[in-house]
Amino acid sequence: MDKQILLKACNFCAYQERTQDEVRQKLKDWKVFDHEAEDVIAELITENFINEERFAKTYAGSKFRVKKWGRNKILGELKRRGLSDYCISSGMKEIDAEEYFLVLQALLHKKLHSLRSETNEFVKKKKAADYAMRKGFEGDLVWDVLRGI
Repeated sequence: MDKQILLKACNFCAYQERTQDEVRQKLKDWKVFDHEAEDVIAELITENFINEERFAKTYAGSKFRVKKWGRNKILGELKRRGLSDYCISSGMKEIDAEEYFLVLQALLHKKLHSLRSETNEFVKKKKAADYAMRKGFEGDLVWDVLRGI
């Protein structure tokens, strides 16, 4: 195994959390293939540069807290990245139910306020609901919050 490639891969993983698929793709970009790429990935896992459970927890927590994404969007992205069900469920546990509800309430209040020029109350709530659902929040929860506003 080429030590320079390993060092480059270590730096790539140290910069931010990565999945095995992301590292595999980067190795392909660097023209590292097959068994050599798998050896590099195995070494990165052994040295704890790659930890998909840690990735899922970091990803879910940060997308929720920073970008205000809902569970559906986060879940879809974690699945798209090829993580195991165990890693995905570990990541989803990072989202506190009470904080989730408060974030959704704040998001809907802010959206309704930005739609104050809309005179039809139903249209206003529909637009706010659509916005929240595009951000990955569950439809039934969105409508429960909107009924309470």
